[in-house]
Amino acid sequence: MHRAKSEYAIQTVTNALRLLEVFEADEEIGVTDLARRLHLHKNNVFRLLATLEDAGWVEQSADSERYRLGSACLRLARSYVRTHGLARRGRCALEELTRATGETAHLGVLRDFAVVHVDGEQSPGLLVTGLRVGSLMPSHSTALGKVLLGCGPAGTLEAFDRRLAEDRVAALTAETIVDRDKLIEHLRCVAAQGWALDLEESAPGVMCAAAPVFDATGRTVAALSVSGPAVRLDRDVLEGRIAPAVVTVAANLSQQLGAAVA
Repeated sequence: MHRAKSEYAIQTVTNALRLLEVFEADEEIGVTDLARRLHLHKNNVFRLLATLEDAGWVEQSADSERYRLGSACLRLARSYVRTHGLARRGRCALEELTRATGETAHLGVLRDFAVVHVDGEQSPGLLVTGLRVGSLMPSHSTALGKVLLGCGPAGTLEAFDRRLAEDRVAALTAETIVDRDKLIEHLRCVAAQGWALDLEESAPGVMCAAAPVFDATGRTVAALSVSGPAVRLDRDVLEGRIAPAVVTVAANLSQQLGAAVA
């Protein structure tokens, strides 16, 4: 009889990984706050931090005495990009998108109905949108999230709808779609057209277009987006120039991953 892999887990290692994951939401965190979030004694958290700091996974700020991710995390992330097919090929797609549009591009995946920005390429211009690499954003208000929900694997949109029945839809700006029925219908339209827009729904003054990326099985595994300031990217520009460019590059990336794209 095979034992579940979870039975082999080492609790100390599990706690160390949980500690690192907390930094997804905060740049710097103190020992007391970490202990509270992890439901661990402060002495245990301090020992974990000391071990991780010794290996370069976290570092302590000399000014605030709070902790932040260390350089070892960056080295591992770069290794991931080099060796992981989606991330490696996605890097080339991001660079192509930024060259073609002159705007900032992102590659994102869905994680528990939130968008994780896996990688990005920032526009070289002066008035640009910033990189969100490593950050989490609500899926309902971003073009990346809309694509990942609307064009996601079977059952994704239904599961998201059930989640909405339990949680209130958060308004990030005055333009965010917060009505549950309108949002679900909007996501069905995204699925039908194969791309999505964010019209200042996630941040004031920021416009975005995104398209899905498929793997060899035809399953949506990621999404590509291009974002820029609203003063330069109005809806007409998004629909006429930016969205077609994102759809084309996303289709090329999908083909590289083995998808049969028409």
